[in-house]
Formats: sequence, C-alpha cells, structure tokens
Amino acid sequence: MMMFALLAFGMMACGEKKLTQEDLKKAEATLFNQDQSINEAEAPKVAEKYCKFVEQNPDDATADKWLYHALEINILLKDSDKSIALCDQLVRQYPQSKWAPTGLFLLGSYVYNDQLNDTARAHETFQKVIDNYPESELADDAKKSIEYLGLTPEEIMTLIVMSQMEEEEVEL
Repeated sequence: MMMFALLAFGMMACGEKKLTQEDLKKAEATLFNQDQSINEAEAPKVAEKYCKFVEQNPDDATADKWLYHALEINILLKDSDKSIALCDQLVRQYPQSKWAPTGLFLLGSYVYNDQLNDTARAHETFQKVIDNYPESELADDAKKSIEYLGLTPEEIMTLIVMSQMEEEEVEL
C-alpha cells in the first residue's frame, strides 16, 4: 500500500505541467488591480510562476527576464529575503544578462538602503554594479548612490544644488 502511494505521488510530480510563455503572460495580467496598485494576493503567485518557469527552462532565452520580474515583484512586496535570494540567483545564473546590473541596483537601493537601512550592504551592492558592470548605464548611478548613502533627502538636494552651482561657475 505504501509503495502504491509513493508511486502515485511520483507520477504526479513527473506529470507536473511545464509552464509556457503564455502561462506567464496570463499570470502577469493578474499582477495589478484596476487602480494600478499591486494585487498583493496574486503577486506572490505570479512571482512563483516566474521562478518555476526558470527552474523548468533555465536555458530559455527569456529565463533571465522572468527571474528579474520575480525579483521586482518581491521588491514591491517588500519581501527582502526573497528579493536578496532572487538577485543572487540572477547574478549567479545569468551574470551576462542585461537584467543583472539592474537587479543589483534595485537590491542596493530598495532592499538594503530603503527597506533594511543597511548602508554597508547597499554600498557593497552598488560597488558590485560598478565593478562587474562598468559599461552599464547604472554604473554612474551606483557611484552617485554610494555618495548619497545615509543622507537625508534634504542633504542630497543641498549637495546637488551646490554641485550645479560649481558647474555654472566653471562655465563662466
């Protein structure tokens, strides 16, 4: 009897439906409410589908994109643990992906800096963008983000205004 139950369970696991791009697009349609706010009941399910697709199709040309979108959803849901794990997977599994530097930048900005108030980890993450993706358009943004870490919005505005004034003086 136990053997039959194990065999039945194994057959169900093997028969797990392989997700398609169409499945992901259908899931994506449930991500937002009519007022464009995130659908917090459906969003984790959508992110999980994206991750399942990547697990089933790691060599698919779009796998990195779906993993990145799962990361975005978890950042929006403020699930820092999942966000960190997904970004680590993205950078490890798809280091040359165009989504990798963006994922790192979002992780530094929204997870480490904003959600966790961990400026040391934010700094480290921004530095990875600079070191590993120097040609990315986000490398300069990462440098600025490091410069502004730990500052209040008012202090950042003061620095920006002072910098602009100095540039104007040089032009004269």
